[in-house]
This record gives sequence, C-alpha cells and structure tokens, in this order.
Amino acid sequence: MLTETFEQVQRASRSLSLLGDEKINEIIRAVADEAVRQSDFILAENRKDLEKMGTGDPRYDRLKLTLPRLEGIASDMRNVSILPSPLGRVLKRSIRPNGMVLTRISVPFGVIGIVYEARPNVTFDVFSLCLKSGNACVLKGGSDAVHSNRAIIKVIHSVLERMGVDTHVVELLPSDRESTAELLNAIGYVDLLIPRGSSSLIKFVRDNAKVPVIETGAGICHTYFDEFGDVEKGAKIIFNAKTRRVSVCNALDCVLVHEKKLADLPALCEKLKEYNVVIYADEPAYTALEGHYPAELLLPATEDSFGTEFLSYRMAVKTVSSLEVALEHIRIYGSKHSECIVTENEVSAETFIQRVDAACVYTNVSTAFTDGAQFGLGAEIGISTQKLHARGPMGLEELTSYKWVIKGNGQIRES
Repeated sequence: MLTETFEQVQRASRSLSLLGDEKINEIIRAVADEAVRQSDFILAENRKDLEKMGTGDPRYDRLKLTLPRLEGIASDMRNVSILPSPLGRVLKRSIRPNGMVLTRISVPFGVIGIVYEARPNVTFDVFSLCLKSGNACVLKGGSDAVHSNRAIIKVIHSVLERMGVDTHVVELLPSDRESTAELLNAIGYVDLLIPRGSSSLIKFVRDNAKVPVIETGAGICHTYFDEFGDVEKGAKIIFNAKTRRVSVCNALDCVLVHEKKLADLPALCEKLKEYNVVIYADEPAYTALEGHYPAELLLPATEDSFGTEFLSYRMAVKTVSSLEVALEHIRIYGSKHSECIVTENEVSAETFIQRVDAACVYTNVSTAFTDGAQFGLGAEIGISTQKLHARGPMGLEELTSYKWVIKGNGQIRES
C-alpha cells in the first residue's frame, strides 16, 4: 500500500509555501547543473533501458537521452527558474456595495500525479514546473524507463537533501500496475492527475481514475496545403513538421492537399526522401507522386492511414476538393492537438482558424512549435487537448487553481 507515501508527499506539499520563490529558483538551477554534472551516470542508466527496447519501436527515440538532450533539459529548467512565480497573482478584485473586498488569488493545486511512459525527460520537466508552481508531485513512470527515472530522481533528491528540502516534494512510485491503480484512486491525497503517453494510456487513466484528470491527448496533426498555398513555404513546413523529431506528439501525420495543387505535390514531398519517409497516398496523390517519389516509399492509402499517430517516418496524404472538405477531414480524424494551413489567402486562413477545433491552430507555421518552451512557458507538463481548465501546452499558470479572499469590517448577511 502506498498510503504512507501519499501522506508524506501531501505533508511535503504544505511545506513548499515556506520556501519562497527565490529559494525555489535556486533549487531548480541546482538540479539543472547537477543533471549535467551527473550526465555519465544518467546516460549509463538510460542505456540499460534502451537495451531492452528495439530501435524500431516508436518509443525508442522518446526514451533515448543524450548529452545534448540533457543539456537542453537543463536549459529548460533554468528558463523555468527565471519566469515570474504564478502564485499569489491577483486574478480579479472587486468591492461589493456593503464594503466587502473580494480578491481572487492564484494558488497551487497541492499534489499533482503524473502517469507517463518511456519519457524520462518528463521527470525533470514535471519536477521543475511543479516546484515552481508550489506543487508536490507523484510520478508513475513506465517500466520501459525504470532505470532512467530512478537515476533522475536520485539526482534530484541529492540536491534537495543538500539544500535542506523535504525530498518527498517529488516521489517516484514503483513501475508496477498496482502502483498505477493506487495513484488513480488516491482520493484525498492527490489533487490532479495528468497522463502523458499513448492514447491507450490516456484512455485507461480517464476511464479508471477517481482523482480529477486533465487529458494530454495523442497528437494526430494535419497540414492542409490550400489552393492558394506557397510551394516553397509548404515544402519547408511539411519537411520540418514531419522529420524534426518523429516520436513527439506535434509531428505531422497527414498532409491534406487541394486538388488544384496536386502538380505541386512532388515538390512539397521532395526533401522527405532524405529521411526515407513512407507516404500512404490516396489515388489522386499517388498518381501525382508516382515517378517523382521512390516507389518503395510510396504506398496506396487505406482507411487506417488516416487518423493514425505514426510516431515514425511515415505519413498519409489525402486529396481534398475544398477548404470545407479539409475542415471536415480534420474534424473526423484529428485529435484536437495541432493543425496547420499553408495559404496566402487571408480569408482561407481566417476561416481555418475559426473553424478548426484544436488546442493550437497554425497558419504558415510548422506544428513542431507546439511546445511549452517554444511558447515561452519555460517547459511543459503536457499538451492538453481538452477544454476544461487548460488547453494546449501546460506551463506554470496551468498548474495553479485559485481561491477567493474576502475582507471586511464586521459585515453580516441579513437576507
């Protein structure tokens, strides 16, 4: 039973308000420095996890840590440390006719639970964001990253101990399923759950949790190349969104191309050859690409080609007759994560922005920018695809709730 662990985390969460923002920033910077100093240890433990996973697994790239990636993670943590505190902000203030002063102030949730898969970077990201926002956190990583996560928590705890902070402000649970079940049912101990991972993981948490959940859904991302699209821009955007890093949720999964621009499709896909991207094309797109794209990388699309988060060097291409048809395709197959239109027509762009139901909607910009750091949030705890409380990259502000403070001078309610 993990009840004692949850109680320890809850007690630790109450002590965070005593640290002050300056001390918290100092801790985050110290952890960032220690992560780089201890890179050999972290990477050695990460290799143990990598050895158990085949390189062909779509999760392999997410699991893999390198020195440049660790340095990038450390940089993100330092960025978090210099951001303004999200706590104690006056969100609203009013004076009632009877003289009462009402103020709405931002406060921490308290204890945040994270359920995630083979993403050891999440361990660092969650720690820094939760600490900065005054929250303790309970982490439930997957068995695929058990060595990596334990190493990272060991590094974090060593810094907390050195700085005289209760190490229970961040706790890593065992990687077994029993721990997941207890976390999902930790009523009274955990204030909020955030799952990060596959659609099946997110669905499992949503369907089984008794603790409130914010979904960070799968990223099935489209780029629509409009009849008024610029070919040079489109080619750069498609290439970047597909190949920058295929295992992330903002990677491109499907290109929608207006039928009047099929002649431009070979140019739009030209650079994808460099990464041997497999294209599943519908019949008109297949005909347009045939002879211009390597035959072994060009396959006919099936119904399963659409609405799939590939997480690999594969993508679908669908021909549409109008912007309206593109919007309908996105409505049916999208995951409300990130959607893009490439167009030089302002009416098309504005229509797309207004009609697409997604957390992030782009015009002439790669969907690769759906990222907390890129949005100036320092880092992110996930990309929320729901509409309750938070939507899109979740940074510090999204990890707070609020309370009402009412001040008066003896007022009583008489009716």
